[in-house]
Amino acid sequence: MNAKDLHRPAIRIFRSAELASEAVANVIAERIRSVPATTLGLATGATPRLVYKTLIERGRASWRGVRCFNLDEYVGLTPDHPASFACYMRDLLFNHVDVEPGRTHIPDGMAVDIDKAAKAYEQLISDSGGIDLQLLGIGRNGHIGFNEPGSAHDSRTREVRLTQSTIDANRRDFPEGQEPPATALTMGIGTILGSREIVLLATGAAKAEAVAAALQGPVNPDCPASALRRHAAVTVFCDQAAAARLDIEQLKGTGSVHAAA
Repeated sequence: MNAKDLHRPAIRIFRSAELASEAVANVIAERIRSVPATTLGLATGATPRLVYKTLIERGRASWRGVRCFNLDEYVGLTPDHPASFACYMRDLLFNHVDVEPGRTHIPDGMAVDIDKAAKAYEQLISDSGGIDLQLLGIGRNGHIGFNEPGSAHDSRTREVRLTQSTIDANRRDFPEGQEPPATALTMGIGTILGSREIVLLATGAAKAEAVAAALQGPVNPDCPASALRRHAAVTVFCDQAAAARLDIEQLKGTGSVHAAA
């Protein structure tokens, strides 16, 4: 893809992580209100927690028509393991809204045949008509989902080996003394780019370098999130700390950046 074929994500910068998270929650809530049968792609980790909390507290729309696909799951964790993303989603969102359990989908990290499970997940997304709105976070090394640096931008759902930095960052979610899994089942970057619209939330100074690399660095596999510039409908919500390394003046010249409340 030539530079002329790349897109400029819309960037909204907020004073705080709380305001950025609430703005993302508002986008999701409005989508559900306007399109009750919408299909959401959902993320886990520390970043979306306030998004889900806000959606629950301000829930004015029914989730009964919503279908959800999560980005990833650890390989080898049962759905009731406290560090599994299945448990995370139940505790932080699904148990608090009226979504139908059969319409929530998370990759099967306990599958006997992981490759077969990956292909089945990919097919299920396709059979459901694709993802309307995909929520993303970003890792310190620029990963989206569990697509680590080096992931092809046309990759599909598959098992991936996690980098040590990712394992270390997620260690806090596991019981003391328990080592996090070395691999995970994740939507591929190509799968993510198949979404009709993408929202990325980044908060905190630890994400500043990754945000700058994704939005203003080279578009290549070294920074998985840079692939988002291949998509025509991406909005990045970040707080001032996560935006600290962006060249704001250059972005203002493109008209892509907006300093929000």
